[in-house]
Amino acid sequence: MLKQPLSRHIRFASLALIAGAGLAAGAAQAQDKGSVHLTYVEWSSEVASTNVVRAVLEQAGYEVEMTSLSAAAMWQSLGTGDADAIVAAWLPTTHADYMERVEDDVDDLGVNLDGTKLGLVVPAYTDVDSIDELNDNADAFNGEIIGIDPGAGLMSLTEEVVETYDLDLSLRSGSGATMTAALANAIRNEEDIVVTGWTPHWKFARWDVKYLEDPENVYGGAEQIHTVVRQGLDEDMPEAYAILDAFEWTPEQMGEVMLMNQEDDADPYENAKTWVEDNQDVVSEWLSAAE
Repeated sequence: MLKQPLSRHIRFASLALIAGAGLAAGAAQAQDKGSVHLTYVEWSSEVASTNVVRAVLEQAGYEVEMTSLSAAAMWQSLGTGDADAIVAAWLPTTHADYMERVEDDVDDLGVNLDGTKLGLVVPAYTDVDSIDELNDNADAFNGEIIGIDPGAGLMSLTEEVVETYDLDLSLRSGSGATMTAALANAIRNEEDIVVTGWTPHWKFARWDVKYLEDPENVYGGAEQIHTVVRQGLDEDMPEAYAILDAFEWTPEQMGEVMLMNQEDDADPYENAKTWVEDNQDVVSEWLSAAE
């Protein structure tokens, strides 16, 4: 931590001056600092955060490799040391089982985003407000809940929801993309649909949708997204470890990147670099942790 406000301002100013050349300089330094391997799940939130962290680490002089995996494989790769870090750990509920399996081989660096939520989502015009009302309206939803990839913790929780509420709707797996496509089509035609949902997600900014109440509290309360790294990263790459440890942002900041990624022909990596370049006041706080 910096002890004097004046020196903090001077340091931030210096980092801002360096920022313009930081990305180019990073490529030259990367040969010396090594490579960081990030894994993530193909959720819009994790695509946004992982690419932003990649751009920041590259600015600091690291090469960065990114690998998209299922949630189970993501955690396994971290536990075996094949991956260095994830910024996509939904805790304490969604990824609890995965974390339990590898907890002796990883370090939880804490929350990088607060204010998440899981649940079932419907269009705001739908005349259903609670999960326990779904059975009486099953036909309106074609007897199904539109889910995401079958390995996601959200899907396991939703299977518990189906059992707990004894729902007459079946859970259909797919992906984040197929879920939002189905939601978009239903809203365009003013039809009812129920999908698995989570916050932060860009669908809440694009459409007027709502969570169904969960009186049995199967989905649990608010969660956080954590940064988790393999054991030994602090010794192997202490500066990268410090930056990952300092990484923390808000749902609003993540939402900016997620919306950029929904544009036609969007490149999440290029969008992340743009966001990093435009938000050096935020990025400089993460980078200063490595000094």
